[in-house]
Amino acid sequence: MFTDDITRKLDDHNGKLEILTSQLDFVNTNWSPDFETIRRHAVDVTLDPDTAHRNLILSDDGKQVRHGELNQVLSDNRKRYKNWSGVLGNVGFSRKFYYEVKVEGKTEWTLGVVRRSINRNERSRPIPYKGYWTVELKDGKYTAHADSPLTLLLREKPLKVGVFVDYEKGQVSFYNVEARSHIYSFTRSKFSKKLYPFFNPGGPDSISLVVCPVDATD
Repeated sequence: MFTDDITRKLDDHNGKLEILTSQLDFVNTNWSPDFETIRRHAVDVTLDPDTAHRNLILSDDGKQVRHGELNQVLSDNRKRYKNWSGVLGNVGFSRKFYYEVKVEGKTEWTLGVVRRSINRNERSRPIPYKGYWTVELKDGKYTAHADSPLTLLLREKPLKVGVFVDYEKGQVSFYNVEARSHIYSFTRSKFSKKLYPFFNPGGPDSISLVVCPVDATD
């Protein structure tokens, strides 16, 4: 009797997992617009050194960022991150836009978009209420920083992440570029000012986040 009970519960649990998996497949293949159409909204993103935390090292062309052990002496200004290893793109947008970042080999990263008015002196969870729309890899887990954190169960580990903003719809979406699959979307947001690409390369590894050129015919 006890064994029968356990078997029934396991069958029920497995059935629910199958339903959840099928729902995720539906989202990945049908929920979002055509991926190649999204990529046609690509913009040229360069990192803004005036916003970079002093422990971040940027490449000369402004396309790569990594966490370094150096405590660099940099000019102090209100734009610079003080308590969180962040850096912004140097241009903000109030329209549809898309960019891609190579994350291959990294064990930590946070990517997304932010309002320029965010408080760069505090270190708190980067949620929409505070002007952040981000997805993170940390401790082997992928998390969408919604108002309550959501753990993302991805079928494939992304090597390159695409970030797409539909400004008018109030939507920020993340994609696994190689798999052409949808990772997560923030929806029903209300934007009133420009949004800026946001990057945090994390701390444990010395591998750079790399802003990649987008070829819509890839």
